[in-house]
Amino acid sequence: MRLGVVSDTHGHVENTRAAVRMLESLSVDEVLHCGDIGSTDIPRHFAPWPTHFVFGNCDPDEGPLSMAIGAAGMLCHNRFGDIALAGRRIALLHSDNARLFRQTIMSGSYDLVCYGHTHEAEQHREGKTLILNPGALYRATPHSIAIVELETMEATIIPL
Repeated sequence: MRLGVVSDTHGHVENTRAAVRMLESLSVDEVLHCGDIGSTDIPRHFAPWPTHFVFGNCDPDEGPLSMAIGAAGMLCHNRFGDIALAGRRIALLHSDNARLFRQTIMSGSYDLVCYGHTHEAEQHREGKTLILNPGALYRATPHSIAIVELETMEATIIPL
């Protein structure tokens, strides 16, 4: 299973469309959004896939966002997603809560921890856990997304 991972769209539709085009070309099976969605217009762009969303610190009006995510047929995990896919346990969060972020990593309970907030793409491992920030689709140079092959637990960061 191939996951697409995005973060920090901040309501920017054009950048989101570019990310969606790239995800389509990469034939992803599902998408994770690591927060700072920024607008109720964003979720519908991910309609081609089952998509999981969490809120970030720039998503203060969670009610309308949650409704837009649900209306698009997507899954809203509020501030933290504990997701099982293809035999892997995945944590999805924004990382603005540094304590929760560190506890999640240190728990050793997850195969993959996907996060946003910093607007900087990076990946590393701590023990068996792959920690991945796909970068951002706003206020980042370059804008970027990531894919993860769940079978091999290999991630690739892709500049747009």
